[in-house]
Amino acid sequence: MAADEAGYRDYVIHRMDGLRRTAYLLCGDWHMADDLVATALVKLLRHWRRISVMEQPDAYVRRMLLRAWLDEKRRPWRREHATAVVPDRGATVVDSSEKLTILAHLAELPPRRRAVLVLRYFCDLSVAETAEALGCSEGTVKSQTARALDALRARLVSVPTMEE
Repeated sequence: MAADEAGYRDYVIHRMDGLRRTAYLLCGDWHMADDLVATALVKLLRHWRRISVMEQPDAYVRRMLLRAWLDEKRRPWRREHATAVVPDRGATVVDSSEKLTILAHLAELPPRRRAVLVLRYFCDLSVAETAEALGCSEGTVKSQTARALDALRARLVSVPTMEE
């Protein structure tokens, strides 16, 4: 058991930053990203013997992280509720850099499209690897990627109208 624990510890130490960044790109909140990583790592520890001998444990852990995020999105207490009165809070100044703009637009995408973009372009997975991680066909990955990129482009680039 000591060798298993040492292997698990080494695995987590070397991949923690990447897991946190991936989780952040999925959910857009560092606190929730930490919660997602913690959830995935607890499940990883439970099944470490089986996962540690896999050819690609990183892909399996990414899928655990993705599933943790999707499960969290489905929880009823995470859903926002509209209110008639806006809470009394001070205005915050936000830097309007391209990074914040892209992250905001990424947050507006539906969960599956956001997941496809994060897995394809941040985690640098192939279409086949992304399809396997999401449990869908390669065609679905391609179409979701195209639709997500089209949605981002439409939000980022102002299209001139006929009157201009």
